[in-house]
Amino acid sequence: METRSKTVAEAAQAREGGAGEPALTVDELAARAGVTVRTVRFYGTRGLLPPPELGPRRVGRYGPGHLARLALIEELQHQGLTLAAIERYLSRLPAGLSPHDLAIHRALVASWMPDEAEEMPRAQLERRAGRPLTEEDLGRLAAMNVVEPDPDGRGGGAAFRVDPALLGLGLQLLDVPVALETILKARTVLIDHSCAAARELSRLFREEVCRAVEGEAAAMKSLSRHMQPLVVQALVTAFQRSLTQELRAAYAQ
Repeated sequence: METRSKTVAEAAQAREGGAGEPALTVDELAARAGVTVRTVRFYGTRGLLPPPELGPRRVGRYGPGHLARLALIEELQHQGLTLAAIERYLSRLPAGLSPHDLAIHRALVASWMPDEAEEMPRAQLERRAGRPLTEEDLGRLAAMNVVEPDPDGRGGGAAFRVDPALLGLGLQLLDVPVALETILKARTVLIDHSCAAARELSRLFREEVCRAVEGEAAAMKSLSRHMQPLVVQALVTAFQRSLTQELRAAYAQ
């Protein structure tokens, strides 16, 4: 297992050009992000996407940072923000954010959006992944509830129902040298604790609304709509800090 994962990770690193160096053409970037080349170029002309680095023969090359930023732009657009609003949002972000930081911003934006599965054939799924997917890869993604076989899918060939919110995470976990059983146990821990936190926070907010406006359902809905993204951000921040403390303690030992 470890040998296989290291081999896959090394291959992925080679595809990305080493330590995050731009290695994607505009066609590959568009396929990985699930958008058109025209969309990528339009975002570039609006200044939403940084320009590519020019490689040999002046061919533009894109890297993980471009992919993460493009995913964030798409989430903001799906949320209903206008291009002007997206420009303002991106302009307020600190300079030099890593792809990991941008992914966290995207998760916060997507956290209160309704989950809608996407149906796609295997060829499209592999283009989004930027790599061929073996049967073992598909089995791991299915076990993590990232994809679900859809035998009645349109377009011919094997089709899948894909959770777009989990796809990026699931693909990254394919390259992690950790057993699938461990990943699934970690997923159970996260779900159990997040559900418990959601129940307790919901109870606190319900009590607050009841004290403020007795029996006012509209007030509860309004509070939930405004508080949800703030609560998600607070939970992510608290979890990151707690995990950092645990890792530091473990390394100290």
